[in-house]
Amino acid sequence: MHADVVSLLRERDIQPSAQRVAIAEYVLETTSHPSADQVWERVKSRIPMVSRATVYNTLNLFVSHGLLRELVLAEGRIVFDPRIEPHHHMVDVETGEIHDIAWDKLEVKGVDQLANLDVHEHQVVLRGRIRRGKSKS
Repeated sequence: MHADVVSLLRERDIQPSAQRVAIAEYVLETTSHPSADQVWERVKSRIPMVSRATVYNTLNLFVSHGLLRELVLAEGRIVFDPRIEPHHHMVDVETGEIHDIAWDKLEVKGVDQLANLDVHEHQVVLRGRIRRGKSKS
């Protein structure tokens, strides 16, 4: 995957340093929605010298270049999502896990008709429990 990540970063006008490539290799392939500190913990196991500031700055760079979405799904908790196409989320209130919900599984009506609002994007955030043994969307 290393060469693919380097190419992807270059396509987005991001200089592919060793730290950026290591961060991208984790965060762009994960199915979880990690916080910056979780990314830092994961990446520093590969590159012990990587600083927390480098990880934070790199994640923000990736967001500004459209590689990641920054989400605030709970007060004071920022996570990063490599799926940039429209989709919704389910937050499991027991585990804190965040699960993706396919865009077409929920229907939101009337967004275009909201008075005095110019909505650029929207998503639904569900909170509840994941029933184990049932399929997720």
